[in-house]
Amino acid sequence: MPRDTYKYHFKKGNRIVHTGITNDLDRREQEHKQTYGTSGHIKQVGHAATRDAALKWEGEQAERGKPTRRG
Repeated sequence: MPRDTYKYHFKKGNRIVHTGITNDLDRREQEHKQTYGTSGHIKQVGHAATRDAALKWEGEQAERGKPTRRG
């Protein structure tokens, strides 16, 4: 399986406002800026992963109370 999925936090200042996964960080950052405002930015977490591994990480983040599409 290809490692083509990125894990990330979208942050405004030091605050994480969204945690997620994507295969295109630049596109996803622009989408989040439309929702959360232009002052935010994406911070990549770790290295690219397989989609399955990234989905597992995203679920773990939701369980820990991080803001995700699941949580």
